[in-house]
Amino acid sequence: MGAIRIASATLLGAAALSLATPTAAPAADGGGAHGSNITSFGFSVTPSTIAPGGTVTLNVTGCPSTATASSGVFNTVTISPNSSTTAQVDFNAKRGATYTVTFMCGGERGTTDLTITGGLPTLRPTTRPTISTTTAPSRGVRGGLGGTSDGVDMGEIAIGLALVAAAGGGLMFYLRRRDN
Repeated sequence: MGAIRIASATLLGAAALSLATPTAAPAADGGGAHGSNITSFGFSVTPSTIAPGGTVTLNVTGCPSTATASSGVFNTVTISPNSSTTAQVDFNAKRGATYTVTFMCGGERGTTDLTITGGLPTLRPTTRPTISTTTAPSRGVRGGLGGTSDGVDMGEIAIGLALVAAAGGGLMFYLRRRDN
């Protein structure tokens, strides 16, 4: 009887663990914008999240010829071998949307995502010091019992120990009785 319970619990645990484990599923379009993006050249968009009207840097490495980058939110740009260029995101880009940026090098294609934020475009760097002064306390926090206790009362400790012993004895009585 005990072996059946153990086997059932083990199988149920294994099933729960296997269902909780994420699995990799192939993309329905055979790769697409989010599928296999392995190319012989490297590419990136910096930053990957930008406001409408902002400027992104498009970088291509390992491409022996001239590469191009295109998207629905900026004009197609030409990138010299192993270099980078910039592109301005359209001011009418949909806020909160994600656009696919396509890089072409020779006959290869690589894609990545560009997310448009909901804020206003950044026209100049927003570098302001974030230093603020804080006052450190002179002593540590007065923690503990919070002043509700004047000391250790041996009677309260004895009552607490008796309650714990009674609960343990009741548990043992219940477990011994259940086996019979």
